Amino acid sequence: MQNGLHAIETASRDEISALQVSRLKSTLGHVYNHVPHYRAKFDAAGVHPDDFKTLSDLARFPFTTKQDLRDNYPYGMFAVPREAVVRIHASSGTTGKPTVVGYTQKDIDTWASLIARSIYAAGGRAGDIVHVAYGYGLFTGGLGAHYGAEKLGCTVIPMSGGQTEKQVQLICDFQPNIIMVTPSYMLNLADEFRRQGIDPRTTRLRIGMHGAEPWSEAMRGEIEAVFGIEAIDLYGLSEVIGPGVASECAESKDGPVIWEDHFYPEIIDPVSGEVLPEGSQGELVFTSLSKEAMPVIRYRTRDLTRLLPPTSRSMRRIGKITGRSDDMLIIRGVNVFPSQIEELILKQPKLSPHYILEVTRDGHLDSMKVNVELKPEFEFASGAEKEFVAHDLQHHIKSYIGISARIDIVEIGGIERSLGKARRVIDKRPK
Repeated sequence: MQNGLHAIETASRDEISALQVSRLKSTLGHVYNHVPHYRAKFDAAGVHPDDFKTLSDLARFPFTTKQDLRDNYPYGMFAVPREAVVRIHASSGTTGKPTVVGYTQKDIDTWASLIARSIYAAGGRAGDIVHVAYGYGLFTGGLGAHYGAEKLGCTVIPMSGGQTEKQVQLICDFQPNIIMVTPSYMLNLADEFRRQGIDPRTTRLRIGMHGAEPWSEAMRGEIEAVFGIEAIDLYGLSEVIGPGVASECAESKDGPVIWEDHFYPEIIDPVSGEVLPEGSQGELVFTSLSKEAMPVIRYRTRDLTRLLPPTSRSMRRIGKITGRSDDMLIIRGVNVFPSQIEELILKQPKLSPHYILEVTRDGHLDSMKVNVELKPEFEFASGAEKEFVAHDLQHHIKSYIGISARIDIVEIGGIERSLGKARRVIDKRPK
């Protein structure tokens, strides 16, 4: 380790690629020999782990999807005996069976090390106090952040989500330097600070590590302005390991660096599945390189982004995630992502980041309504002022996205506050 960085973080691309090839060979053999699902899929696709020679050969292997994980619920994707699994996490399962993820002790240690690396990259150091407001339990956020912060040598406040009033009290009393929380809940905390008459900029917080949902540069600017902190993008997903798959570096803040010694990224065309050239916009796909209990091969994340060249570290970065292929709304033939609407909302100085989109169908035509709140300081704006703001947002949505939307400025507090990932869309169209 040099200057607090692991050797791999400053290694050459050739060294990183050689490590990836070695670990991929091992992982492909591991799943073929121990996971019946992968053996069947590889055989059906006419490929064998021995066919893998170079990184480009990975494109010959089949994808893994969330449905594959659900079809093999609960333990069918495990590549080790269940007795060797020391921890199980799972998704909420709101759209079907939950997706289950298992970890060996080595997996837990790897995960903690990657979160520790991420916190260090964000500017955190041993001795810092870390307030973890990601949810604990089956969700990977809370415990993932917790173990990683301890691994780095930080003091951890395991607050979890919810109890917003108490969150503010503990941030004031315990004086943490770092907070790990979803960006939408960070803004809920800002509202509670103001409600209690406390300036959020007076806390000891200097770093926010925000992930678990797409967020825009405009929202980053809002968080940084309100709290006077550095807002860092922390990326991960449960199916791959949890938070800590990638993280921004404090010195550049130009997109999360993928820890490529443990995760191999690809960008594919979300329709054809073809691997796209470096720098192209498409769907992000990950193959785990070091997981024992539940490796994933070419897992389709549904996140839409592009790969960017290395800057602060020797590994590639993820561009800002523009949305998810399964979150895309089609309104009268136009592809719409909630993040596009959010970007336009946050360009309006009087509008808050609290919004929700309602999609309905009138006859054969789809319609969208944007429900959004004013910022607290504009609570008593006149009807004419509200009408002007609504018309301005409506104009920008039409100009930049190409759809007509109704804008409804609701009373402050009228948008439901999320304790974790924000709910941004209510789709009322008949299925």
